[in-house]
Amino acid sequence: MYLEYWELNRYPFENVPDPHFMFYSTEHKEALVRMTYVIKRMKGAALITGEVGSGKTTLSRVLIQHLPDDEFDIGLITNPSLTPIDFLKEALNELGLEAPSDSKSQILSVFNEKLMENMRGGKNTILIIDEAQIIPLETFEEIRLLLNFQLNDRFLLTMLLVGQPELADIIRKLKQLDQRIAIRYHINPLNEEETRQYITFRLEKAGRKTPIFNDGAVETIFHYSEGIPRKINSICDLALLMGFSVRAREIDKTMIEKVVEDSL
Repeated sequence: MYLEYWELNRYPFENVPDPHFMFYSTEHKEALVRMTYVIKRMKGAALITGEVGSGKTTLSRVLIQHLPDDEFDIGLITNPSLTPIDFLKEALNELGLEAPSDSKSQILSVFNEKLMENMRGGKNTILIIDEAQIIPLETFEEIRLLLNFQLNDRFLLTMLLVGQPELADIIRKLKQLDQRIAIRYHINPLNEEETRQYITFRLEKAGRKTPIFNDGAVETIFHYSEGIPRKINSICDLALLMGFSVRAREIDKTMIEKVVEDSL
């Protein structure tokens, strides 16, 4: 509705994991470096946590884009609230195979064959589990079993567990799985300067050449969003809509406060 008015060619603050709008804060860069290290060094497993809306999912999509298809076989599970058998079947499916039956031993045998085939073909096998905090406790045992596929000098499967902060506490209590986590990293919210950069970045990616939000607006956005990208997006999107409806020349503090008040 407001694209032409604000001189934009696409909506800048959609809450979808679009790699085109990935903003690399210092912490997002560090998380990406650590995930890439675990994958390329075949370290077994990494744990990436962050608050709801902190950009974890988008970062995982960016990572997938950066990994060449001829070097990596990647599976992505986005809804891991599955029974143990269904989890194993879904993992196989994400790697392009169907489970031969509901037999756990047969599924694991097929999984092992796939991992060995990829290794012989010079491919690393990656399994990314998003929203991993919703994995049922009994299913975490299957994750541990998959990480048992290894040679003397390397893991045959690299697993990235991505989720909300409570995921770290869950895994800490599962000693055998906890010991297999090679890298851990928590993505903190953006600070005020990063929030300013984030808003500018997304507007520029959407085609806007000059600022829309003044300093007071940015400070207020940071205050109400607490630096969480998803909250920033929601506030900014509604502010652009409101600014369009009243034909504002810029977005100021008063307008942000009105947006927040109306959305409570």
